[in-house]
Amino acid sequence: MGEMVKRVHAVWFSPTGTTQVTVEAVAKSICKNIGADIVFKSKNFTLAGEREKTFESNENDIVILGVPVYAGRVPNILLKYLNAMNGNGALAVPIVLYGNRNYDDALIELKDIMEDRGFNIIAAGAFIGEHSFSKILAEGRPDGKDIGIVESFGTQISEKIKDDKVDGCIDIKGDKPYRAYYRPRDLEGNFYDFRKIKPKTNENCTDCKICVDICPMGSIDSDDVSKFTGICIKCGACIKKCPVGAKYYDDVNYLKHQHELEDENKNRKEPELFI
Repeated sequence: MGEMVKRVHAVWFSPTGTTQVTVEAVAKSICKNIGADIVFKSKNFTLAGEREKTFESNENDIVILGVPVYAGRVPNILLKYLNAMNGNGALAVPIVLYGNRNYDDALIELKDIMEDRGFNIIAAGAFIGEHSFSKILAEGRPDGKDIGIVESFGTQISEKIKDDKVDGCIDIKGDKPYRAYYRPRDLEGNFYDFRKIKPKTNENCTDCKICVDICPMGSIDSDDVSKFTGICIKCGACIKKCPVGAKYYDDVNYLKHQHELEDENKNRKEPELFI
């Protein structure tokens, strides 16, 4: 099987870059271990315009597909794009990135979507990255230890391919039917609509437009970057990538949820691999 593989695709949605680092490291490790003639390709579908283009692959490809975990599931804003992919028999590895809380049913959900689209799942992994809501929860991850595990994972996948052991069921942790999206509670203990909360902009803003360019929903108004023209998915990109720290949240329920996440998930989680 190894000699039939011609391309390794790293395919990712990664507003803050943690999923990208992980997926590309797995893909490059596979390239290194399979052979020098393998072509490496990277497909970024973070921005809205890129999700208007259908991803196609075939039986000569290996596709490493990664998404972040939002509320314990695959982000629902990605479902249209993911369900339009065409695997056409490509070998594939679903990967999810979560912020040290839990990946819940996101990995099994992504695996099921990919199988439905004609991908042959040969491995899967749940990895940890700095939480999109926080600068201290899983700070700096994926770190050196994570990357070592990622590269070893790529080596194991390569050996599986070279040994032609790519047929068979991969047992992935998760529940069916999938659990509901995680919902935080407000100060009174009631569920609340997290979707309505949006970042604010302070006087540090220099109107550089970086936030406009990197918003995965294209929701930040170019004429007035303090305004939103669409939904906010709380990806954290505009906050973490602002060079002057101009974006922030002041919603009391958001801050309550952020502090709960930071207080309750201090113990380091480690990647979980399925191969």
